[in-house]
Amino acid sequence: MTQLSHVDEQGRVRMVDTGNKQITMRRAVASARVLMTGATVSALREHRTPKGDPLEAARLAGIMAAKRTSELIPLCHPLPLTHIEVRATLEDSGVALEAEVSTNAQTGVEMEALTAVSVAALTVYDMCKALEKGMTITDVRLESKTGGKSGDYERALEPAPGIVR
Repeated sequence: MTQLSHVDEQGRVRMVDTGNKQITMRRAVASARVLMTGATVSALREHRTPKGDPLEAARLAGIMAAKRTSELIPLCHPLPLTHIEVRATLEDSGVALEAEVSTNAQTGVEMEALTAVSVAALTVYDMCKALEKGMTITDVRLESKTGGKSGDYERALEPAPGIVR
C-alpha cells in the first residue's frame, strides 16, 4: 500500500512538509451557485434587499475567506496569495459565484478558491434570508487549477441533458 501523504507512521494526520517542493506560479478557479425564487432574484435586481447589496458583500467575504483558509482547514498551509478575485453574477435562478486565486508558492490554492466561493455563497444566503429561507447552495466545485507537481486540471464540461456518461 502506498504511504498516504497526510498520515504519519502511527496513522495520525499531519501537515505535509512542502519545504523541498519547487516554488511555482499556481492558480485555481472554483465556482458555486445560490438558487433562489424569482421573487428573491427580483428583489436583488431592484436593490430591495434589507441588508444592502448581497453581491458586493459576497465578493468581499470571499476575498477575506480566501486569505484565512489555513485557519479554517486544519492541514492547509498559510500561503502568500498574490491575487484573489471573486465574481458574483445575478442570474434568473439565483447567484453564480466564481473565485480565482493565485500565488507563487510550494503548494496549490485550490482550497483557497473553494473556501472563497463557499463563504461568498453563505454571505448571499445571510444577506437574503429575510426574503427567503429556502435558498439552496449548490455546485461548489473546482473548475481549474494550474501549477505544481500534479499538473493542470480543467473540469470537464457536463453533458447535454439526457446524455449518460
